[in-house]
Amino acid sequence: MREQLLSVGIDIGTSTTQLVISRLTLENRANPFSVPRVDISEREVLYRSEIHFTPLKSDVRIDGPGVRAIVAEEYQKSGFRPQEVATGAVIITGETARKENAQEVLSALAEFAGDFVVATAGPDLESILAARGAGADVYSREHHVQVLNFDIGGGTSNLALYSHGELVRTGCLDVGGRLVKLDAEGRVSYLSPVIKRLIMEGRCPALEVGRQAQEQALEALAAYLTRALEQAAGLAPGREEMESLLTQGTGWEPPEAAPVCSFSGGVADCIYMPPEDRLAFGDLGVMLGGAIRRSPWFQKGVTRPGAETIRATVVGAGSHATELSGSTIFYRDIQFPLKNLPILKLTAQEETLDGAALAEAVRKKLGWFDGAGALSPVALGLRGERAPSYARIQAVAKGIAQGLEALCRAGCPAVVAVEADMAKALGQAMAPLVPGPLLCLDGVGVDNGDYIDVGEPAAEGRVLPVIVKTLVFHTTQGS
Repeated sequence: MREQLLSVGIDIGTSTTQLVISRLTLENRANPFSVPRVDISEREVLYRSEIHFTPLKSDVRIDGPGVRAIVAEEYQKSGFRPQEVATGAVIITGETARKENAQEVLSALAEFAGDFVVATAGPDLESILAARGAGADVYSREHHVQVLNFDIGGGTSNLALYSHGELVRTGCLDVGGRLVKLDAEGRVSYLSPVIKRLIMEGRCPALEVGRQAQEQALEALAAYLTRALEQAAGLAPGREEMESLLTQGTGWEPPEAAPVCSFSGGVADCIYMPPEDRLAFGDLGVMLGGAIRRSPWFQKGVTRPGAETIRATVVGAGSHATELSGSTIFYRDIQFPLKNLPILKLTAQEETLDGAALAEAVRKKLGWFDGAGALSPVALGLRGERAPSYARIQAVAKGIAQGLEALCRAGCPAVVAVEADMAKALGQAMAPLVPGPLLCLDGVGVDNGDYIDVGEPAAEGRVLPVIVKTLVFHTTQGS
């Protein structure tokens, strides 16, 4: 059994906007006498758009119609229609995610999103998509090493550390090529809030909008940003520069052993293929790339360009955002796709409860999203058990059904995401206890703070395309 889906990736970044269209091939890898195990066996990029500068109306607003026009033009060039797309991701990344109208822009792209394209922005997801697009996970697995991928864009650097192919942690630093912008005469036309703060704290040379930028000052700033990356990799001593540039709401702990350092993003091209003009892009990107290239710490270690550089995030979004549920699923009367379901995950201790105690634990979790007095659709997350007895499944089903009773009465579907392979049995046990729509899917690892999208059933209804994500919109007032 082989089935193919078209997937789109749209990345609206601090510097650039791009689109890729990929083909995902689904294949049942189990033998004919086993439970089906459907995986994505191939991911092929069919179309890569031109790289467009992200249109902005001001320092705090994205030009929504301008972005929409870019996406419409690239769809037309690709020869694919939005209706043909089944899955994928629209992501607003870096400093662009902090613009005050980020969510409006996503709404403007709805007609190009097909039935199952997610709209998301968040440094953790960005880091993972960029690292996978750059091939850091594959390199780590095939060479049995730790790989730290730096995806350095216009406003931020997204970090993802892989060990033997497994994701260890993610982080984000306010390090990017367009934190400072310059006009054709070399005068400063824009300073990001991050750079303004560093100047006020005396951490970098003074720069002023409207004034000529001294090359020495720009080089010193590029060196400061590079030290933060060196410290984040655990190569250079100290933490001061790194901690001064940690993106708000994120953290990062450098690896204990020096990793292989992989670079992607627009600045990666300035590391490996720098233009002759140091101000070619009207920003700090070329100088930052040069500072990283000359870094004695990175020169001592093992570094490599990503398999993708400036396109790493959009390739990751188009080819790697989608995963599949397990093949033992249960669904009834569900209107697919389901989008932006917040995860309410039970603790390990709560999962051991029975009957009324389990039901009460579920009700308390629902209270997190009941502040306005109206329940909205959510997904209950469970670790589950490897080989639960029939009695245990019945007890869990009864507790969850009672806990979700108010949600179901409000007309919301009962959705349960389980890591262990027990969703079909759990769903069958819940079916007579839960009125209305019901979905139980397994093979999905989620946590509180995550959101999931669930697409139309694929592979003859055996699996569901799933995207686990974090929706984080930062708003920065002023410039």
